[in-house]
Amino acid sequence: MKTLLIIGYVWPEPKSSAAGSRMMELIQLFHADQWRIVFASAAALSEHRAELSGFGVKEQLIALNDSSFNVFLAELKPDAVLFDRFFTEEQFAWRVGQECPNALRILNTEDLHSLRHVRQQLLTQAQQHMPNGTERQQAGPVLANSAELYLQMAENEMVKREIAAIYRCDLTLIISQYEISLLTDYFSIPTPLLQYCPFLSVKSAGQAMLPGYFDRQHFISIGNFRHGPNWDAVLYLKHAIWPLIHAGLPQAQLHVYGAYPPPKATQLHNPKQGFYLKGWADDALEVMRNARVCLAPLRFGAGIKGKLMDAMRSGTPSVTTAIGAEAMSGGLPWGGRVENNAQAIADAALRLYTHDALWHKSQQQGFDILNQHFAQEDYAHLLMARVLQLGENLPQERRQNFVGALLRHHLHKSTQYMSLWIEAKNKHY
Repeated sequence: MKTLLIIGYVWPEPKSSAAGSRMMELIQLFHADQWRIVFASAAALSEHRAELSGFGVKEQLIALNDSSFNVFLAELKPDAVLFDRFFTEEQFAWRVGQECPNALRILNTEDLHSLRHVRQQLLTQAQQHMPNGTERQQAGPVLANSAELYLQMAENEMVKREIAAIYRCDLTLIISQYEISLLTDYFSIPTPLLQYCPFLSVKSAGQAMLPGYFDRQHFISIGNFRHGPNWDAVLYLKHAIWPLIHAGLPQAQLHVYGAYPPPKATQLHNPKQGFYLKGWADDALEVMRNARVCLAPLRFGAGIKGKLMDAMRSGTPSVTTAIGAEAMSGGLPWGGRVENNAQAIADAALRLYTHDALWHKSQQQGFDILNQHFAQEDYAHLLMARVLQLGENLPQERRQNFVGALLRHHLHKSTQYMSLWIEAKNKHY
């Protein structure tokens, strides 16, 4: 039986975030393929984390900048190591190289963090040129095209770090076709290093099993508050979009769900305005399928959006931005509306909420996206076939990635000595 070591940036929380659901999909996929799985993380144990032992997964607490991780690796002898986001690759990959040089290295991006980071910078820059807070909250989503984004990304330190991590690994999982194109067309990443692997659980409950238009009520917005794009979208809703919807439909309510709402979020709760901050949802799909319309006015971000996937699975039409819908429809009509300014978003939301024929048409378009775009290939099978192929031909595959070998050499020399210095300092004090 082969062994997979997953080094988690955090412990997976499938009920809190799409990233947590994504990690559980990967765990279940390798488990079904008869891999022994060990999940290790230096993060604190979290309140809503999944019970991994139920999947036969061993949990292991590890420490940053500590040679005890080398001892752990030497005893485990994993056949493959999956780094959860590039931060963990930077911190632990050089130790993996020391103890398990022949282990397959897989990078799980969740989304392209550096793309999200640069888009956030562009939004902040646009807002800084606006004269007051009211206008800053009216700022629309970042609509820079790939060429414009590359000009910003090419000078960004986080971009360089993430691209370097992709080169150093044998395979990187990418969730968005847009990000595949950006990496290959603008950053010249060799296609064999990338594996397109969107969300694997795409089936809906079936139209007959879902509440109908007249059985649903309220607007919904959902997303982990620790994720920057989600918190920004709540602010955009509160200050720019919801007042317009509330003016047109005074009896309507917006229910905002999400794990870990900070005090500044709960202070937005205002029943008189129909704005309800609900916080944690134990079952995101349940609250989604009982809502009539999902609002996801993302102004920056990356990847494909779990909340919008859940909306389609729940038969809930959504109103989002070009950022939200990016890489999520395969050119098919959106299951709702895509708009890029506050007034257009509010108008589209009101039409969807009050016109049952339009609502049913949008619901069906969401089902079409699930069935014709996300379910068009068995991405789980393609991933496991690529992992098997890499495992059988790793020396040859690595010889074709000289840039990766070069970057691994320099990472070992720089990160290794910095980590060893921190470890020595910690022991001294």
